[in-house]
Amino acid sequence: MTDASPTAPRRPGEQALAALGLGAPALSPADASPHTFPGGGRWRTEVPSVEGPEALAVVLKESARLDVPIHRISQGSGVWMLTDAEITEMVEATGERGIELCLFTGPRGTWDIGASVRTDSRGGGLRARGHDAVAGCVEDAVRATELGVQCLLVADEGVLWTLHRARAAGIIPAGTTLKVSALIGPVNPAAYAVYECLGADSLNVPSDLTLDHLTEIRRVSAAPMDMYIEAPDDLGGYVRMYEVAELIRRGAPLYLKFGLSRAPGIYPYGSHLRDLALDTARERVRRGRLALDLLARHGADDGMAPLGSRLPGPLRRFSAEAVPLAPITSQAPLASPNDEKNKD
Repeated sequence: MTDASPTAPRRPGEQALAALGLGAPALSPADASPHTFPGGGRWRTEVPSVEGPEALAVVLKESARLDVPIHRISQGSGVWMLTDAEITEMVEATGERGIELCLFTGPRGTWDIGASVRTDSRGGGLRARGHDAVAGCVEDAVRATELGVQCLLVADEGVLWTLHRARAAGIIPAGTTLKVSALIGPVNPAAYAVYECLGADSLNVPSDLTLDHLTEIRRVSAAPMDMYIEAPDDLGGYVRMYEVAELIRRGAPLYLKFGLSRAPGIYPYGSHLRDLALDTARERVRRGRLALDLLARHGADDGMAPLGSRLPGPLRRFSAEAVPLAPITSQAPLASPNDEKNKD
């Protein structure tokens, strides 16, 4: 998948366009990602917005019916929206099938009293506002991992760094993976590398990034990338189905996320949204089947990571001891560069 030789996967419409004199230039090996998941494989699959045990059962049934392999299932409403029994049921159901379960942590953005995210500038973003919001995320993380959840979804840089330090300190299990939400997804290679160093094990990037943007990111980081092949409307509603093979070639290791546009939001989920949640869960799996069929038709369906694999491989990190663990107590004013000059 890194050259344009006759045996390489064909691109959509390639033969017909070439016959009409509209063929595209050959692919360059230089823009292909050299990275893979540990143990081999360039792509994995994810079904997002699976909000509880009932929706999970629908996804598992539909994935078996349509033969859609699943590496990860993620939820968006948050750990706090699930009972212990519901989390345990989801952990057991996914564990039996070797699927990674990822639950969202804590309060964020519009779910508290802050209004800045609703302004035209979207100031503050959908992050954890204040100490109490960070504390809620940590509470969710500890509770979820104690119940067997192995992947946590975060939408705040401070929460990410805090949970990475908690992981390093043994407060949450060392094997816990941390996934950066599409709500704060990095849009340039420098930001992507910073998130990796803060503890991210996989990172959602906005689905409007260009192919060249993916290549730029892969020149600085091998951390797994998550990308909506079809994005929800509140994340742009982009549908990039015909680009799947090239997204893998440029962005590997890549999680293909089977989202759904033209569907109402369901966060935070409750039984009042039951029919919508089950219908959209079922359709997300079908969208996955469509994407995999496209890959097969173009001869690009090889390179899937083994089912049951979940770890990201070696990644770069900032030292978890790089910041003081105790609060600053001194009330002395900061020294001014001119203090020495002003002394009598």
